[in-house]
Amino acid sequence: MITAVHALVHAEDADAARTFFRDVLGFPAVDAGGGWLIFGTGPSELAAHPAGPPAPGAPARHEVTLMCDDVERTVAELTTRGARFTRPVRDDGWGLTISMEVPGAGEMTLYEPRHPVAYDG
Repeated sequence: MITAVHALVHAEDADAARTFFRDVLGFPAVDAGGGWLIFGTGPSELAAHPAGPPAPGAPARHEVTLMCDDVERTVAELTTRGARFTRPVRDDGWGLTISMEVPGAGEMTLYEPRHPVAYDG
């Protein structure tokens, strides 16, 4: 039986990304050994989106996005903790979105959904 989803973020600087997840986003963590942190991220959803054919030899693309109940309030709070955002909040129809820098790991989308969610929360 499937019991959870384990999302992976590949980072050129894994320690910086872990520090960001722990100190800026406030995710609780367990130490899996040797300082290897695994974070609790709360409820999750999984969606399959259509994609065009990949470039020859390119792997399939997967994303991790973070959801919130009030994107403006969340951006303001995270900014006080040191988060940096790469564009303003945008209405994409299905949600209000913003791109957030993850140190050592590129960008991640944060959004306030405008669609039904598949979790209790």
